[in-house]
Amino acid sequence: MAKYQHFDPRRMAELAHHYLTSMVDEKNGYLPYWLILPNQKPAEAAHCRVDDAELVGSWYEGLDSAMQVLDTEEGKEVLSGFEAFLRSSWGPMGLRYHKPYPWTHTMHASFHEMGYILPALNRILRKNPRDREMEERISGLVHGMRSLVIERKVRTFWSGDSPEEKPIYEFPNDVYLLEGGFDLTRHTGRGEQPIRNGVVIPALMARALEWGDEAALDLARGLANQLLGPSRYFNYKYAFFGHVHSAVWVAGGLADLADATGDPGYLKAAKGIYDYVRSLSSSFGWVPEYAQWHPLREEHCETCCLKDMLVMADKLTRHGYPEYWQDMLLFSRNQLAENQITSAAYVITDNSRPDTESTTWRDLDKRMIGGFTGGSLPNSISLSKFRSIAGCCAGTAPMAIQLIWDRAVTEEGNVTAVHIPLDRETDAWRLESDYPDRGEMRLTLKHGGQPAFRRYPFMGRHVECAVNGRAVPFREENGLILPPPLSPGDTAVLRHPLRTVRKKEIAAGQEYTVFWRGPDVVDMTPHGEHLRLYQRDLRKEKVLPRPEDVTYSGAANYGPTQQKR
Repeated sequence: MAKYQHFDPRRMAELAHHYLTSMVDEKNGYLPYWLILPNQKPAEAAHCRVDDAELVGSWYEGLDSAMQVLDTEEGKEVLSGFEAFLRSSWGPMGLRYHKPYPWTHTMHASFHEMGYILPALNRILRKNPRDREMEERISGLVHGMRSLVIERKVRTFWSGDSPEEKPIYEFPNDVYLLEGGFDLTRHTGRGEQPIRNGVVIPALMARALEWGDEAALDLARGLANQLLGPSRYFNYKYAFFGHVHSAVWVAGGLADLADATGDPGYLKAAKGIYDYVRSLSSSFGWVPEYAQWHPLREEHCETCCLKDMLVMADKLTRHGYPEYWQDMLLFSRNQLAENQITSAAYVITDNSRPDTESTTWRDLDKRMIGGFTGGSLPNSISLSKFRSIAGCCAGTAPMAIQLIWDRAVTEEGNVTAVHIPLDRETDAWRLESDYPDRGEMRLTLKHGGQPAFRRYPFMGRHVECAVNGRAVPFREENGLILPPPLSPGDTAVLRHPLRTVRKKEIAAGQEYTVFWRGPDVVDMTPHGEHLRLYQRDLRKEKVLPRPEDVTYSGAANYGPTQQKR
């Protein structure tokens, strides 16, 4: 019997799938609800402009990711609804605008939002390469954005004029009006226009690398050069003041630019941005939403930032920095998993209220299960904070889950290597893991071959390997533990002693005592309010049923530090 809660990305994908297919407006083409207010009495969800802007893009990707992890077609009608939104509401300069709704005001497109729209379009085309309509839509968007940038060609200064050697592009503003185009008297008010507008770079690079789109490469390169140069957004160490989600998201595109251009400066910048944000983050994955905007004690962890950190860490492992596997391991098993809402026993619902055009109260306690927070502390999620559940994070988190699911085991040549212990089976192998109960994982190769296990510091020096129950020698090479090759159907086992280790750590400007068992945090003090995180020692508490087995009847009688998520 398990003593501790195990990392289960498949279960996380099931819950995310539930949220993305439940928190939608069926009468309005499955339009998502961004705004969730679980602390209201009764709880409610409401539409806002962003629902038909970035959300239809990120939720398309998020739901498709969850469906791929689960290998299911369930939810395809909702996915098709998101796609229908993405195929409509296109306008001047090839940009996507939202439809008019009672809750919208000025009709406009945001370049930041195109950073969500373009990757969703890329994913649709990737699934159906013969979709000419989608190809034309993507090409129109890329060329439309390219036509709207200012190109800085000459540097005019007191010392004279000099031509710019590299393309340098920037958008004149962060919004483009459906009727009127650029109006410099209007702006989003977010500030940081170079980095906010720059989040389209990763999707442009996917377009360039996968489809050979020269216009996309040119636009990405020009925006990146502006960001890394004249904008002065980053200092020489790639530290910055501002939005972490945007900065690390852009870093992923810079890493791809290094591949496309052969210029190592882009990879240096990408790694520098990641390392700077990593210096502000905790070992278990708490990442601040902003850098140097508030004191760290006032910051919260947006799950979108975690997705970006995991994507960027993966890119660094692929570029020859294997030490970043540890971040992928620890961030995914801990803060990413804890940021998902898995219980709503604290939510008060009122099913007697009929839905309106803009607001729903129906079954909010059930429908919110599987969502992700837009602002957690290291030890808790505050219900009173705006974005305690965030529509943006509900779309991006499943992409991170799919990344971990796909990259947990890699197959290169004859070597099958385990990097992230979890439970998964494919046609070629089966992986089983006992963390955090025991330090053991088992890899069965159905067709034989060379097994490998990534070595982590928490394993200590006393590592043992066995094949089919018999102890065997092993060698270590490039950070991997390699038992002897397996015959078809053989099972290799890696095991090591595992005990609970207590460590002090400063996270979000406060000292915590973190209780580790291998790669998993099983407890943390001081305990948090309202939704306490890291209640993973199953011997200390009653295990709550899964959400589909629960009949909710309003707020349960839980104390603020006792409530599970």
